[in-house]
Formats: sequence, C-alpha cells, structure tokens
Amino acid sequence: MKLIRFGNVGHEKPGILLKNGKKIDVSSFGEDFDENFFGTEGIERLHLWLVNNKINCPTVRDKNRLGSPMVRPSKIVCIGLNYAKHAAETGVNIPKEPVLFFKSTSALIGPNDDLILPKGSKKTDWEVELALVIGKKASYVNKIDALNHVAGYVLHNDYSERTFQLEKSGQWVKGKSCDTFAPMGPYIATKDEIKDPNNLNLWLKLNGKMMQNSNTSDFIFNIQMVVSYISQFMTLLPGDVISTGTPCGVGLGLNPPKYLKPGDIVELGIEGLGNAKQHVKAYN
Repeated sequence: MKLIRFGNVGHEKPGILLKNGKKIDVSSFGEDFDENFFGTEGIERLHLWLVNNKINCPTVRDKNRLGSPMVRPSKIVCIGLNYAKHAAETGVNIPKEPVLFFKSTSALIGPNDDLILPKGSKKTDWEVELALVIGKKASYVNKIDALNHVAGYVLHNDYSERTFQLEKSGQWVKGKSCDTFAPMGPYIATKDEIKDPNNLNLWLKLNGKMMQNSNTSDFIFNIQMVVSYISQFMTLLPGDVISTGTPCGVGLGLNPPKYLKPGDIVELGIEGLGNAKQHVKAYN
C-alpha cells in the first residue's frame, strides 16, 4: 500500500495511491497518518477497511498538492556518512558506529514544494536519502527483530546548509533544520512493497544533470543495524522517521564545490518510492 497526504498546507487529508496510478481520498476512514495510526496497526486496519469502502472513496485529482505523507512525527533521526563512497568524497574515515543527528520536524514539507534558501545561505546542498517510518515502538531492539518495527519507506531530500552545519561550531542540526529542508514523499510505501531496502537504486539531478546515482547496497550500516543502534539510545515512536544517509555526489564533494541558487531545479527518486521535484527560491 502507498500512503499519501494531499491538500493545501496545514489542511492535508490522507489518501492512497492505487496500483493503477489512481489516487483516492480515505479521510472517511477517520484517521490521519500519525503516531496513533502507525502505533495501532493502522496500516492493517486501513487495508481491511478498503475492502468494503474503496469503491466509495472520492478520487484525488492530479492537480492536488501532495503534502508530506506522514503527520509531523515526534522526531526525524538521521545517519551521517552512511555510504562508503560518500565518506570518501568528504575526506573522512569510515565511521565505526553510525553517526547520529536530528533534523527539526518543522523542516518537513511535501515532495514537490519549493526549497527556500535560508537567510545568509551560501552553501545549501542536496542529499537524496532513503528514509523509513517506524511502525511499532522500538526500544533496545536487536537487529533480527528490527524490520518488525518498520512501517514503510519514503523518499527524502536531506537538504543541508554547509556553512551552518560545518563552519559554525560544527553543530550539524543547525545546517539540517531550516524551513523546507526535509521534503518527503510522494508516498510511504509499506514494507511489503519493498523487497530489500538494502538494495535500492537512488538518484538525484540538478537542472537535468545527474549528480547522485547509487544504490543502498553501498550502506556502511544497513537498515536493520540502524534501527537497532538508534533504539539503544532513545525510544523510537510510531511515525518517527529515520533517514539513512546520502550517497556520493553531493555539492560539497565536488571540485570545486557547487551549491544551490535561486532558479535551480532538483529532481530525485528511489526505486519503488517514486520521484520528487523541488524548485529553489530565495528567502524573502
């Protein structure tokens, strides 16, 4: 099942993307895609509800805006330097343990919403990433059971302002949390839709030119390890997002480095998780 949310900012409704490409409104189910939904076997309940109610669900028109496919979660936890080739391009050693940082949930937007460059930005960078959504509370989970706590997977562009991240006391969260820096979607694919999250092609283009083109098989720490590791230090709640890192090809790693400017167009996608597009605009 593919979960979408659609409508104007702040007024999104839940929906489903069907296998034939049609989008339907499931707001009559009575729940949005939030912590309560994911934590109470909402995916299974929605699947059963659709058996008798799908025929009565209104069609969502293609011109409707797609929002973030989940309600703002309690946290977005990110993994830094989780692709071997990306670690190499940034000139750092392969991490011995996952590098963790947070991304503010206020950065969350829809997959095709505009990226707004923050005030004073000189070095805003792109990062295509596979993110996962927690489906069951996770605390001290072992790697064998880790996938049982995953509800599904989603495309994420982990935008980063490198000056804020690396040159202002080296506090990553400052460069990761600006408004519009976490576009997600177009949909959450439930885990039954993705055969192997550790073997997915992912890519990103800037103004039509391929910048990132890799596979999650280049992970240093795979999905099971990441979920288990994070759960040793904090409780992961249903609906929480874990973003698993970006492959090589970011602007920081180019020679010379290249960063985003107003008028740029960023397109990205992951195998089985659809595509997204963001237009870059200046803050005003």
